[in-house]
Amino acid sequence: MIIRNTTKMLLIEDDPNDIELIQLALGDYHFVNQLDIVEDGEQALQYLFGTEESSLLSPLPRLIWLDLKLPKISGIQVLEAIRSDPRTQNLVVVVMTSSAEDRDLEACYNLGVNSYIVKPFDFQQFIEIARQVGFYWMMLNEPPLSRYNSRD
Repeated sequence: MIIRNTTKMLLIEDDPNDIELIQLALGDYHFVNQLDIVEDGEQALQYLFGTEESSLLSPLPRLIWLDLKLPKISGIQVLEAIRSDPRTQNLVVVVMTSSAEDRDLEACYNLGVNSYIVKPFDFQQFIEIARQVGFYWMMLNEPPLSRYNSRD
């Protein structure tokens, strides 16, 4: 039986203010039932891939919000791990970062990021962008069922 979890998101972000803004932006919408938050790259990889004793997370999130400037393991390294594993390579990953550097942008697109957004400084713009991104990837976009784990 295929479990299609259409309402679970993962936020990989170390800035408490940005975490709060994304929670605020998504709070009024009913297309998100679960927003899991991890604050560094190492936690992100443990969340997605588990440890040696446990297997891949099930079910996987439908959308991953990824900051690039993370403690321990960078967002680019997290994206590389996601894209290099056949079980997670097709997950939707949206980078939302303060970095407008061409090398970061190019590295992310070379790794297959779905979208790259530079965080705006304006509060209202940040909220509106987060709402639009969430709405598009959670409500309008149709991912293949193969992105989700099978459960017996």
